[in-house]
Amino acid sequence: MSESTRSLNADLDGGSPPKWKIVGPGLVVAATGVGAADMVATLVAGSQYGYALLWAVVLGVILKIVLVEGAGRYTLATGKTIFEGWRTLGRWTTWYFGPYIIIWGFVYGATAMSSAAMPLAALFPSIDLKIWSVLMGLAGFAMVWFGKYNFFEKVTAVLVGVMFVTVVGLAVIAAPNIPEMFSGLIPMIPEGGIVYTLALAGGVGGTITLAAYGYWLREKGWYTPKWMRVMRIDNTMAYVVTGIFVIAMLIVGAEVLRAAGVAISGGDKGLLELADVLRERYGVVVGNSFLVGFWAASFSSIIGVWNGVSLMFADFWGHMRKKPAGHPDTMTGGKYFKFYVLWLTFPPMVLFLLDKPIALILAYGVLGALFMPFMAVTLLGLLNGKRVPKQWANRWHTNGALAVTAILFIILGGQQLWKSLSPLFGG
Repeated sequence: MSESTRSLNADLDGGSPPKWKIVGPGLVVAATGVGAADMVATLVAGSQYGYALLWAVVLGVILKIVLVEGAGRYTLATGKTIFEGWRTLGRWTTWYFGPYIIIWGFVYGATAMSSAAMPLAALFPSIDLKIWSVLMGLAGFAMVWFGKYNFFEKVTAVLVGVMFVTVVGLAVIAAPNIPEMFSGLIPMIPEGGIVYTLALAGGVGGTITLAAYGYWLREKGWYTPKWMRVMRIDNTMAYVVTGIFVIAMLIVGAEVLRAAGVAISGGDKGLLELADVLRERYGVVVGNSFLVGFWAASFSSIIGVWNGVSLMFADFWGHMRKKPAGHPDTMTGGKYFKFYVLWLTFPPMVLFLLDKPIALILAYGVLGALFMPFMAVTLLGLLNGKRVPKQWANRWHTNGALAVTAILFIILGGQQLWKSLSPLFGG
């Protein structure tokens, strides 16, 4: 049986016991979710409030573990994809998800390519940023179009290693204030810091790729409930690594930017400004090493989205075309998968030549603000009642954790929604 037509409900490993490997789908989803925007948000929080919001980073890691574990548990317990689950909740899920994945992919494609290009343009300024952006898109396209999941997973592991060594190494060089760090584990919200608190608790590593986890479990060959314990270890360890990475960025913000009294811009350009500060303080090698880490974080998001969200689209469109589960068209390398890889890569390049299309950016912001609340709320519906076998349904504590996660994302989504709509009201 070919990889594309194998059953989603059976293990094809000869009955061997499940074993956890350090590099797995959890590391892929965690690496993909942490991009330049998360790095900037953490840096700014550290530069403004020191270690006061460290507890929010820890809380954010716990919430992501809960959320992604729920997506993985549903997939392993039922043999169904997350989109199949969403459809059981009503047509409204499809009405939201269909436009979202199309608009999101178009705008995100341009954003991701530009983000990965910026550190390279800083390192090699003789080549224009737009050219680097196109090259990053083509590199991601080629890796996902021609590569199998195992290759993609190994490349992601290398990029995570580069991110980890450069950023955590930088945090060590910055010499964190350990007693002050521990004091940051006591929950408190500094004056004027509620937005950063919410962003760190809910925003770091939180994208549509969290929902792709179940598809990567399938690609890995983890199909049935016997992989449940392995999945939970995989997910937890991946987000612990992510937490260490984010804490390292907080240290850099507190010890480098705050100590130097330097404020950086929002958006990806803030990371280029940090590289300049690092060159002045620690030398060219350290500053350039950070740019390499910046690139690794951004490029891991490109290949993660190009692979994982393309699998989600293929599943969605396969159901719209009434294809059976596991049909070759809906799997890796299928025609629906390839269509979305093309959609992520080439149409967004037009945006490099245009001013920001206001209507498109507005739709992207509105739909994007709703996705994480959508995922948290729908998981509460999927993991209770008859949609999942009783032994894998939520217990009271997991329901409580998911409810807290849903409330946080609803608040964050409301803030983001207002920010997206405010231009219409002169804000």
